[in-house]
Amino acid sequence: MSTTPTSRPPLPPFTEETARLKVQMAEDAWNSKDPVRCSLAYTPDSWWRNRSEFLQGREAIVAFLERKWAKEHQYKLKKRLFAFTDDKIAVCFEYEYHDDAGQWFRAYGNENWTFDAHGFMARREASINDVAITEAERCLR
Repeated sequence: MSTTPTSRPPLPPFTEETARLKVQMAEDAWNSKDPVRCSLAYTPDSWWRNRSEFLQGREAIVAFLERKWAKEHQYKLKKRLFAFTDDKIAVCFEYEYHDDAGQWFRAYGNENWTFDAHGFMARREASINDVAITEAERCLR
């Protein structure tokens, strides 16, 4: 028996309310720092561009997130809805973390998401820039 759900509401076509809910669900999942939980929001063959890295499939997503959160300590993310259409959502985001040496960073970025009819994300394209900050400059505690 499969534990993977057959749909991931809210489903397209999105309204402003359902697009905002989808963004909040993504923020909550990523802030859990649970790679498997996060991967279940994507289609089994989901295609990603994250910075200069290209991934495909849930297994690759899990491996990527495990690597990411092994080096980005005290990770905290905030996403904001930018725009949406029937099956697409665009978000702006920022997150903070520190590396092994204790240097804090704030990352700023934009993502474009495309969903299948069952509410799973089939495509994710993310452009991200990191800025070194001091601990005192943190705002996403």
